[in-house]
Amino acid sequence: MTSNQPIRLIIAGGGTGGHVLPAIAVLQELEARQQPIEALWIGSRTGTERARAAELGIAFEPIATGKLRRYIDLKTATDAANVPRGYWQARRLVRNFRPDVVLSTGGYVSVPTVLAARGSAPILTHEQTTILGMANKINMRSAQVLALSFESTLALVKNGKFRVVVTGNPVRTSLFSGDAARGRELYGFAERDPIVLVMGGALGAQPINQRVQAMLAGLLTEAQVLHQAGPDSYNGDFSRLQAYRETLPEKLRARYVVTEFIGPELGDVYAMADLLLCRSGAGTVAEIAALGKAAILIPLPLSGGGEQVTNARALAAKDAARVVPQEEATPAALLAEIKALLADPGERMRMGEAAAALGRRDAGARLTDQLLALVEERRSRQL
Repeated sequence: MTSNQPIRLIIAGGGTGGHVLPAIAVLQELEARQQPIEALWIGSRTGTERARAAELGIAFEPIATGKLRRYIDLKTATDAANVPRGYWQARRLVRNFRPDVVLSTGGYVSVPTVLAARGSAPILTHEQTTILGMANKINMRSAQVLALSFESTLALVKNGKFRVVVTGNPVRTSLFSGDAARGRELYGFAERDPIVLVMGGALGAQPINQRVQAMLAGLLTEAQVLHQAGPDSYNGDFSRLQAYRETLPEKLRARYVVTEFIGPELGDVYAMADLLLCRSGAGTVAEIAALGKAAILIPLPLSGGGEQVTNARALAAKDAARVVPQEEATPAALLAEIKALLADPGERMRMGEAAAALGRRDAGARLTDQLLALVEERRSRQL
């Protein structure tokens, strides 16, 4: 379906990059199809979605949010009060905007909007991880379509009134046009030596950052390193790592670049990277698979419901990635693992091919097809 009539789209979700990137991929796919839209992103005040919406020129409205916890926390009472506030704020926004369709990408901020839109517009809920997040367990009861990223998640879905499809987890189309030479030029890296990319997600990962610093001198003799440490305002690691970089011998210093955030150049960064050391959030795992990259994964131990552990296992089960639990990821152990893979290009290539076999490069198109089908069904009923 491609119509000259703009689709009024509400995006509900955010908090972390994993809940934001699928929405961006769908927006890019709609633009590629020249489908006019009028979009409103309803998210949290503090999540990454506000900045991403601004970059895309999408209207953004924040609502009160209350985190859905599986554990006891002193903030639970405060957050519980925010849930009804967020619902009434979302209800007003939904009524005023009058959407043709709602795309929910999860995260606790998505719940009020999905509940507010129930019965007034069709809802497509997308689950990025191998498990069903708590928010999506609630959202799918209001949805017409539940889109999954992994076939294995089908076993977790109880019978419902919604349609269940496996689309994969969309990644931004811009990642597929990365240029390795352009990436090396941007960061001043030599062509002859391998490059290790270290990422801990949009906000960084302090345990990974600390371990990388401890093994950096030994690692830089083997490879060049691009290190995304996360915002300095969040963990202070960027300043600390920059200061440590200045203590390195000049020859090694030139082989290490630390940055707070990797932006539009991410496609070039992936293209130039020979090996990744990273968390196993849903977005990262989807990108590793879609691009066929060799990676060492250190799952976040306390991620909701253990989702990063199960995400990592999905790749490890096909021998498409190496997984090192955080409690076992000592600097010495990580350095040995990295050195072994850098010394074996054939193994890195095999891992990348195994990862690519699990990837769905057309996930964005599949998810967009489902979204457009809901709009078409709605409009046909209104005729």
